[in-house]
Amino acid sequence: MQLLSSPSATVSGLRAGYASGALRPADVVAELTARIDARGDDHVWISRTPVDELHRRARELEGLDPAGHPLWGVPVAVKDNIDAVGLPTTAACPAFTRTPDADATAVRRLRAAGAIVVGKTNLDQFATGLNGGRSPYGAPESVFGGDLISGGSSSGSAVAVAAGLVPVALGTDTAGSGRVPAALNGVVGLKPTRGLVGTAGMLPACRSLDCVSVFTRDLAGAAEVLAVLAGPDPDDPWSRAAPPEAPGAGPVVVALPEDLDLDRGDGTADTGIADAFARVAATVAARAAGTVGTPTAALREAGDLLYGGPWVAERLAVLAGVLDTHRDAVLPVTRAVIEAGARFSAVEAFRARYRLQELRAEVARLFATADVLLLPTVPTTFTRAELAAEPVVRNLVLGRYTQATNLLDLAAVAVPAGTTDDGRPFGVTLLGPAFSEARLLHAAAALLGPPR
Repeated sequence: MQLLSSPSATVSGLRAGYASGALRPADVVAELTARIDARGDDHVWISRTPVDELHRRARELEGLDPAGHPLWGVPVAVKDNIDAVGLPTTAACPAFTRTPDADATAVRRLRAAGAIVVGKTNLDQFATGLNGGRSPYGAPESVFGGDLISGGSSSGSAVAVAAGLVPVALGTDTAGSGRVPAALNGVVGLKPTRGLVGTAGMLPACRSLDCVSVFTRDLAGAAEVLAVLAGPDPDDPWSRAAPPEAPGAGPVVVALPEDLDLDRGDGTADTGIADAFARVAATVAARAAGTVGTPTAALREAGDLLYGGPWVAERLAVLAGVLDTHRDAVLPVTRAVIEAGARFSAVEAFRARYRLQELRAEVARLFATADVLLLPTVPTTFTRAELAAEPVVRNLVLGRYTQATNLLDLAAVAVPAGTTDDGRPFGVTLLGPAFSEARLLHAAAALLGPPR
């Protein structure tokens, strides 16, 4: 069959196969199980749903009307800091392992829509990192090979989709975890507005900033999954409803960066990424209704507050108990990041909050003149060996253009954009104001999709 390895391995492709009678959920379960087994220990999965349970779910779906279940028969993977009944939640820390008695809200909505939960995926421990290598369960390699990092923290989820193991995966996103691995594996990564998708049942990293993110093979799939996930979550105090008149299709004015910083963290610029971005920006400019130039210093300054400012204390607020009871089970680099939060005072936190509000106002003025902002998702790529040699500085480099998004209350969609001239993965991100998901997805298709 080889459906899941083809470019048509999408939500719409599966639904078309089911509708025509060419596919049945049991067929898809059998194929994906074989494909996962054939890859061996690729460090993508922390736990998997037993095969007999997958087939039981496939039989159960045969009794449900596909018309009333938008994800009927669609296999999904779930990042292992999100609860799914029947599978342990580890957050990539075996000593932390818990057995949930209820699905996270996002997982419950996927199952209700007819999805098949295949397993739990690897991540940077406690969702702390952007490189995909901070896990005792191993470091998945990018599907592009060459020892390239997969990106994190949602490493396993992105690789599972990119490798054709599942067409949909859930990740999370605080600093870029739903976008960096999308870029490094050539898939779509949608980071919704904070609160649009409920986070109940998700172990938080920074509870005030966390989002559930979505990985798919195409933009249409991301939109279909978001339609299932979005909506008020009574179990999540951070939940928000989208306004009734959220922007959608229409002409798009694009902001392009005037001061792109592609330093690799050592004073050298990644010219391959620069050239690739210039090509994409030229295509976007030709298709857009207009363009405006913009500095990006405000975004970079806001992003620096996440790990270099008092928001790192929020990670400590969440995980202090874990450090107290399982200190030796937390990886040293993860522990160092989290414990750094203790150095910030309440006065420093308020001062940073005031500065962030000023930066939000500055960015809001940008979106008064443009609908979306185009940026490279990552300023460079690294190998797993390079990250191991310099795990902190290079991790921060990866988040240069992603870390500010939740702090500034923006929505974002990361889109694959080919490769650099030397064959490395390259992706761009479109950013917009809160609740601009429909506009972002429309803009991405119109500006970055095949010519029409």
